[in-house]
Amino acid sequence: MAKSDINNRFGFLVNEVGRLYGRRFDQLSRQQLGLSRAQCRLINILARHAGDTPLTQTELADRLDLTTMGVASLCKRLESGGWVTRRVSPTDSRANEIVLQPKALEELKAAHAISDKVQVQALQGLSAQQRSALMDMLHHIHNNLTAP
Repeated sequence: MAKSDINNRFGFLVNEVGRLYGRRFDQLSRQQLGLSRAQCRLINILARHAGDTPLTQTELADRLDLTTMGVASLCKRLESGGWVTRRVSPTDSRANEIVLQPKALEELKAAHAISDKVQVQALQGLSAQQRSALMDMLHHIHNNLTAP
Protein backbone atom coordinates (compact mmCIF):
# COMPACT_ATOMS: atom_id res chain seq x y z
CA MET A 1 0.00 0.00 0.00
CA ALA A 2 1.44 3.38 -1.02
CA LYS A 3 1.96 5.95 1.66
CA SER A 4 -0.35 8.95 1.29
CA ASP A 5 1.23 12.41 1.29
CA ILE A 6 -0.97 14.16 3.83
CA ASN A 7 0.66 17.53 3.07
CA ASN A 8 -1.10 17.54 -0.32
CA ARG A 9 -4.55 16.86 1.08
CA PHE A 10 -6.76 19.95 0.97
CA GLY A 11 -8.27 19.59 4.44
CA PHE A 12 -4.91 19.04 6.09
CA LEU A 13 -3.26 21.99 4.34
CA VAL A 14 -6.14 24.40 5.08
CA ASN A 15 -6.15 23.38 8.74
CA GLU A 16 -2.37 23.58 9.02
CA VAL A 17 -2.29 27.07 7.49
CA GLY A 18 -5.08 28.15 9.85
CA ARG A 19 -3.26 26.67 12.84
CA LEU A 20 0.00 28.45 11.97
CA TYR A 21 -1.78 31.73 11.21
CA GLY A 22 -3.67 31.51 14.51
CA ARG A 23 -0.53 30.64 16.45
CA ARG A 24 1.32 33.66 15.03
CA PHE A 25 -1.61 35.98 15.78
CA ASP A 26 -1.91 34.58 19.32
CA GLN A 27 1.80 35.13 19.94
CA LEU A 28 1.70 38.77 18.81
CA SER A 29 -1.61 39.52 20.50
CA ARG A 30 -0.41 38.17 23.85
CA GLN A 31 2.81 40.19 23.55
CA GLN A 32 1.23 43.45 22.44
CA LEU A 33 -2.25 43.39 23.98
CA GLY A 34 -2.17 40.83 26.74
CA LEU A 35 -5.10 39.09 25.06
CA SER A 36 -5.24 35.59 23.63
CA ARG A 37 -6.53 34.81 20.16
CA ALA A 38 -9.66 33.29 21.72
CA GLN A 39 -10.29 36.46 23.73
CA CYS A 40 -9.86 38.59 20.60
CA ARG A 41 -12.29 36.35 18.70
CA LEU A 42 -14.87 36.74 21.48
CA ILE A 43 -14.47 40.53 21.51
CA ASN A 44 -14.77 40.59 17.71
CA ILE A 45 -18.02 38.61 17.76
CA LEU A 46 -19.47 40.92 20.41
CA ALA A 47 -18.41 44.01 18.41
CA ARG A 48 -20.04 42.66 15.23
CA HIS A 49 -23.20 41.99 17.24
CA ALA A 50 -23.21 45.45 18.92
CA GLY A 51 -26.54 47.24 19.08
CA ASP A 52 -28.57 44.04 19.13
CA THR A 53 -29.74 42.15 22.19
CA PRO A 54 -26.57 41.10 24.06
CA LEU A 55 -25.36 37.58 23.38
CA THR A 56 -25.41 35.02 26.14
CA GLN A 57 -22.43 32.85 27.05
CA THR A 58 -24.23 29.91 25.41
CA GLU A 59 -24.74 31.83 22.16
CA LEU A 60 -21.08 32.86 22.21
CA ALA A 61 -20.05 29.24 22.74
CA ASP A 62 -22.01 28.27 19.65
CA ARG A 63 -20.48 31.03 17.53
CA LEU A 64 -16.94 30.32 18.76
CA ASP A 65 -17.35 26.54 18.53
CA LEU A 66 -16.32 26.23 22.18
CA THR A 67 -17.93 24.71 25.26
CA THR A 68 -20.06 26.93 27.49
CA MET A 69 -17.54 26.33 30.30
CA GLY A 70 -14.71 27.48 28.02
CA VAL A 71 -16.60 30.65 27.17
CA ALA A 72 -17.44 31.23 30.83
CA SER A 73 -13.74 31.09 31.62
CA LEU A 74 -12.88 33.49 28.78
CA CYS A 75 -15.61 35.90 29.90
CA LYS A 76 -14.43 35.77 33.51
CA ARG A 77 -10.89 36.77 32.46
CA LEU A 78 -12.18 39.47 30.11
CA GLU A 79 -14.47 40.83 32.81
CA SER A 80 -11.62 41.03 35.31
CA GLY A 81 -9.67 43.05 32.72
CA GLY A 82 -12.55 45.46 32.13
CA TRP A 83 -13.21 44.39 28.52
CA VAL A 84 -16.69 42.93 29.08
CA THR A 85 -19.44 42.88 31.69
CA ARG A 86 -21.53 39.84 32.49
CA ARG A 87 -25.10 40.35 33.64
CA VAL A 88 -28.03 38.08 34.27
CA SER A 89 -30.41 38.02 31.31
CA PRO A 90 -33.69 39.83 32.04
CA THR A 91 -35.57 37.10 30.13
CA ASP A 92 -33.75 34.02 31.51
CA SER A 93 -32.24 34.15 34.98
CA ARG A 94 -30.12 31.06 34.16
CA ALA A 95 -28.28 32.88 31.35
CA ASN A 96 -25.54 35.50 31.48
CA GLU A 97 -25.50 38.19 28.81
CA ILE A 98 -22.10 39.53 27.78
CA VAL A 99 -21.78 43.26 27.17
CA LEU A 100 -18.73 44.75 25.48
CA GLN A 101 -17.04 47.66 27.26
CA PRO A 102 -15.51 50.66 25.41
CA LYS A 103 -11.99 49.55 26.36
CA ALA A 104 -12.49 46.42 24.25
CA LEU A 105 -13.21 48.40 21.07
CA GLU A 106 -9.78 50.06 21.27
CA GLU A 107 -8.15 46.68 21.76
CA LEU A 108 -10.11 45.33 18.81
CA LYS A 109 -8.57 48.00 16.56
CA ALA A 110 -5.13 46.96 17.77
CA ALA A 111 -6.02 43.28 17.19
CA HIS A 112 -7.03 44.10 13.62
CA ALA A 113 -3.67 45.80 13.09
CA ILE A 114 -1.92 42.66 14.35
CA SER A 115 -4.06 40.56 12.01
CA ASP A 116 -3.04 42.81 9.12
CA LYS A 117 0.64 42.22 9.95
CA VAL A 118 0.15 38.46 10.04
CA GLN A 119 -1.74 38.60 6.74
CA VAL A 120 1.12 40.50 5.09
CA GLN A 121 3.54 37.86 6.34
CA ALA A 122 1.31 34.98 5.20
CA LEU A 123 0.72 36.38 1.71
CA GLN A 124 4.29 37.57 1.14
CA GLY A 125 5.47 36.80 -2.38
CA LEU A 126 1.99 36.59 -3.90
CA SER A 127 0.98 39.16 -6.51
CA ALA A 128 -2.15 41.26 -6.06
CA GLN A 129 -3.82 39.07 -8.69
CA GLN A 130 -2.86 35.88 -6.84
CA ARG A 131 -4.11 37.31 -3.54
CA SER A 132 -7.43 38.25 -5.12
CA ALA A 133 -7.79 34.82 -6.75
CA LEU A 134 -6.97 33.09 -3.45
CA MET A 135 -9.60 35.10 -1.59
CA ASP A 136 -12.18 34.39 -4.33
CA MET A 137 -11.45 30.66 -4.12
CA LEU A 138 -11.65 30.62 -0.33
CA HIS A 139 -14.99 32.48 -0.42
CA HIS A 140 -16.27 29.99 -2.98
CA ILE A 141 -15.19 27.03 -0.82
CA HIS A 142 -16.72 28.68 2.25
CA ASN A 143 -20.02 29.12 0.41
CA ASN A 144 -19.93 25.46 -0.72
CA LEU A 145 -19.48 24.28 2.86
CA THR A 146 -22.12 26.57 4.38
CA ALA A 147 -24.81 25.88 1.76
CA PRO A 148 -27.69 23.66 2.95
